[in-house]
Amino acid sequence: MRNFGGKVLFLDRSDINTDEIIPARYLTEVSKEALKPCLLEDLNLEGFDPEKDIKGRQVVVARANFGCGSSREHAPWALEVNGIHMVIAESFARIFRQNMFNCGMLAIELPSEAIDRIFDEFAGADTEIYAGLDTGILKVKGGGGEDEIAFSISEFDRALVEAGGWVEYADLHY
Repeated sequence: MRNFGGKVLFLDRSDINTDEIIPARYLTEVSKEALKPCLLEDLNLEGFDPEKDIKGRQVVVARANFGCGSSREHAPWALEVNGIHMVIAESFARIFRQNMFNCGMLAIELPSEAIDRIFDEFAGADTEIYAGLDTGILKVKGGGGEDEIAFSISEFDRALVEAGGWVEYADLHY
């Protein structure tokens, strides 16, 4: 099972859609690696530069309705190939969220108060977040501060993540 955590990319916006995560013009690509340089290149967010801001990040923290839009698997793939295996948001589009788990990645939903607290206390600082799947605790460190935030995912989604994704889960159970 992969490690879930690392440096945070803060995307302070709701409704980041799959076309902003990976533009539709790249959906003809046949490998995940081909998607790597295109992640978030069409995201309209003041001060965000994908060429500078993505490298070395393993976690995304965003606002509500992350991954809305079309149901393409390419969006989680583009995150994954860039080393991002966890997205934390107030809510996710249903299909995007399940695609994350199907790829063995974490989509963690937190109440708006917890998301606000993370942005207020840690955005702008060099921040790291680690998820304990066994404890259900997010450990947040940055700017000299620390916090622990409880989270939960369903037992089935946890099993998918622990197996490494749907294909690996099916190999183990069918």
